[in-house]
Amino acid sequence: MKNNKMRLFMTGLFLCAAMPVLAQGISADEKKLDKVSFELDKDGVQPEGAKIVTERLQKEFKVDEARVQGLRDQKLGYGEISIVLALAKDMQGGITDANVQKIMVIRQGPPVTGWGNVASQLGVKLGPVTKNVKKISSQARKHEAKNAEKKEKNEKKEKLEKHERNEKMEKIEKMEKPERPDNPGKGK
Repeated sequence: MKNNKMRLFMTGLFLCAAMPVLAQGISADEKKLDKVSFELDKDGVQPEGAKIVTERLQKEFKVDEARVQGLRDQKLGYGEISIVLALAKDMQGGITDANVQKIMVIRQGPPVTGWGNVASQLGVKLGPVTKNVKKISSQARKHEAKNAEKKEKNEKKEKLEKHERNEKMEKIEKMEKPERPDNPGKGK
């Protein structure tokens, strides 16, 4: 039991000492890219977000839905998909199966490699990749906001129409004249 506690303590101590060394290997561009990628992933889980983000990826990189879905099937988030496509776009030949596969092999390793290392091995800079991902994310958010605004307007319109119908029904009920009882003193 003491040996297990000692091993656990030593492992934790080693990891604490190794974290600053590992953190130094991540560039500022890679941190920005990770942040923007995460935001795009959040956009993809919003209502209708997956559809919107997929459409944006198709439009930005001129790919079909099957390519995006193929990358989704490999358990990639929308942020990672946009990074892969942006990197492939900047490679010789553009977005091809071979280029996408090459990126995935470098990324998934062994050893697993960060996007900064992937880009440097491919001779691509991360700045333009980050801009592409950020652009897609902002476009998706704008589109989502427009859809939410349209939905809200439609709901208000439906509510107003329903209210107007109810008012008309009340007016019709008020306008009906009550039946008069026969007047026994008249006409005899």
